[in-house]
Amino acid sequence: MKPAYRPLFDPLTLPNGARLSNRFVLSPMVTNSSTREGLVTQADIAYAKRRSMSAPLQITGAAYVDDFGQLFEFGFSVTSDATIDGLKQLASAMKASGQKAVLQLTHAGRFSTHSLMRHGYTYGPSPMRLNTPIPHEVKELSVEQIKAIVEAYKAATRRAIQAGFDGVEVSSAQRLLIQTFFSTFSNQREDQYGIASLENRSRIGLEVLKAVQEVIDEEAPSDFIFGFRGTPEETRGNQIGYQIEEFNQFMDWALEIARLDYLAIASWGLDVFRNTVRAEGPFHGLLVNQVVYDHFKGRLPIMATGGINSAEKAMEALVHADFVGLSTPFVVDPELVTKIENDQEDSIQLKIQPQDLEGLAIPHAAFKDLVPLMDLGKVLPDEVRELFKRLEVNYKE
Repeated sequence: MKPAYRPLFDPLTLPNGARLSNRFVLSPMVTNSSTREGLVTQADIAYAKRRSMSAPLQITGAAYVDDFGQLFEFGFSVTSDATIDGLKQLASAMKASGQKAVLQLTHAGRFSTHSLMRHGYTYGPSPMRLNTPIPHEVKELSVEQIKAIVEAYKAATRRAIQAGFDGVEVSSAQRLLIQTFFSTFSNQREDQYGIASLENRSRIGLEVLKAVQEVIDEEAPSDFIFGFRGTPEETRGNQIGYQIEEFNQFMDWALEIARLDYLAIASWGLDVFRNTVRAEGPFHGLLVNQVVYDHFKGRLPIMATGGINSAEKAMEALVHADFVGLSTPFVVDPELVTKIENDQEDSIQLKIQPQDLEGLAIPHAAFKDLVPLMDLGKVLPDEVRELFKRLEVNYKE
């Protein structure tokens, strides 16, 4: 490899003692290839196995913990024991080359588009009327329902352990349920989960993390990985949903109740790892990753994500992170990291043709929900994104 890229191949030991052979992570990617009920298919397994050597840490696409929390259609469910057998096969495929497999646990809240299509409404922190993708009502979660969601995360963690995963990741990023409670844009409650204080807005997230940790303590091996994915700042023009200082405080509280092994910084958009702090204050204009990395340095490993599709970008991101997450580049070139390590970057393939799909084990109907988000990130060339868009017709077969 080029000497300049050596830091990308230094081993990393997580706080729980799990050792990763390099600084690359296969980040979550939903292929929309599970059954309509959320059960793992042979297409899911083949896709995962084809990428089992891509990175030492691999994280599944969003697995929903509650039927009202489904983020993507034809995505993984972890809502019942009936999902365990398929998830066990998925974990085994991801670990086929000795890598670490992590199941991402999610609840989409008011952005649960596919729950909306089933039920005609969604749930969130506060009642709302939304017009996308169709006019609909967001119902306010009761305290009893919130408690049930916390229990759903516990049950999902237990199933992940039983399925043989090496860890779980709780995702709050990109406006999932936990983030919407944290944000003053979407949370107008007046109870213990409401906007009266940062503690109240943090409550559901901390309760989920505490509950997951309890299951890990009781049932998981000592090197079981516990990760968290979050978006450190939420702004809309001059309006502030929450500031990076508040996010760092939330994570400080999280570390008091959960033995987290990493924080993945995530958002939608172009080159997310280059995002700067938008809110006025002491950190305005600084890199988001830098502010978070400096705050937690030595206490919590930080994962940079979003737009990283080359060794140069990975090195740039690693300045303010401990490891780097890639998703779409591994779709089209599962050997990307190996090629960097062997000084074969010229052979990295971000452009593919229809005839390449079978060899890459890309499902015949894939990425229905993620292609619009690929367009935002522009990690892959235009013609590849257009190819994936054409796969959507296969859902109508």
